[in-house]
Amino acid sequence: MSSSTKKKRPKPKSNSSSSSSSSSWSWMTEPPQSLFPSKQDLLRLITVVAIASSVALTCNYLANFLNSTSKPFCDSNLLLDSPQSLTDSCEPCPSNGECHQGKLECFHGYRKHGKLCVEDGDINETAGRLSRWVENHLCRAYAQFLCDGTGSIWVEENDIWNDLDGHELMKIFELDNPVYLYTKKRTMETVGRYLESRTNSYGMKELKCPELLAEHYKPLSCRIHQWVSTHALIIVPVCSLLVGCLLLLWKVHRRRYFAIRVEELYHQVCEILEENALMSKSVNGECEPWVVASRLRDHLLLPKERKDPVIWKKVEELVQEDSRVDQYPKLLKGESKVVWEWQVEGSLSSSKMRKKGEASKWRSAEGRDMKFGQQQSPLKAELVTAVSNTLCRWAALWVAFGMLLKSQ
Repeated sequence: MSSSTKKKRPKPKSNSSSSSSSSSWSWMTEPPQSLFPSKQDLLRLITVVAIASSVALTCNYLANFLNSTSKPFCDSNLLLDSPQSLTDSCEPCPSNGECHQGKLECFHGYRKHGKLCVEDGDINETAGRLSRWVENHLCRAYAQFLCDGTGSIWVEENDIWNDLDGHELMKIFELDNPVYLYTKKRTMETVGRYLESRTNSYGMKELKCPELLAEHYKPLSCRIHQWVSTHALIIVPVCSLLVGCLLLLWKVHRRRYFAIRVEELYHQVCEILEENALMSKSVNGECEPWVVASRLRDHLLLPKERKDPVIWKKVEELVQEDSRVDQYPKLLKGESKVVWEWQVEGSLSSSKMRKKGEASKWRSAEGRDMKFGQQQSPLKAELVTAVSNTLCRWAALWVAFGMLLKSQ
């Protein structure tokens, strides 16, 4: 029994087998670290792949570029006859160009740019400037015809074609150069898009500037003349009314100025006569109490007022109506003169005159002119106001005229 029991101990073996199975299972679930590459190996791999990709792309691009440049152009005749027969061995001929024996030649006015034919910018610019010159020439002539009836309306296309030869822009080209003819042709095509055209009885094509476009070429004087002619029935009454209002306003202000000036002269005459009467009494009769009317007139009136006898006549009428002034003729140096004499003593202004003391018989001309200017300042202000109002009305009329002209 004891021997048998000693033989039955396989437990250590089972433990070893279980440990080996557990280690194999852990290896399957967690592979060793030596199985994966290191970081340095991974960076090397990425670098190699990137270099290989760039080399492949470069080779592919060079191959395509060499193949594309090496391909000739398909002949234009072949393209027209059998377009399905094109193969990868040739490039199709681009538009605005002609291909012959594998070579591309662009039409006049176009330049070769790679595999395409693009427009020549210099030729287009020259054609545009020439077309504007033709437009200016035709539209100015038609505008002159609309203004004064002189000038041409329809111009033959051949005449315009020949006139282009003398333009300074065409001197840069040679006459036998194909670009020269193409530029002229391109100019005529551009002009024909916006100019009116017709065929005359001789079968020649003629061109004319549109009337709406010719309106912009009319001078300002012509526009004003046509506008006045069109609206004459409105302008004549308005201008007549305006002139009539100005004349009426001028007459009203003239009469007002005349009345104020006459009244002012009348008061000055009364003051001088009263002062002269007081002076004659104060110096014991050595000074005459009367004043010669003509001398007083020349003393008070301005040089320009002496040419108008109406002013002094009105003053004389007021003096004759004044009972304080005595008027009578007097013989002076063998000549009869009309004199005025102040007859009232102790008038309202005599006390003011006495306070002035001993004064000269006549006031100085400079002081009188200053007084006249001070008294005329309200009248001048009113006249300036009236003139400014008139100018404002004229300005408003001209603004309305300009707006109406612009709308036309």
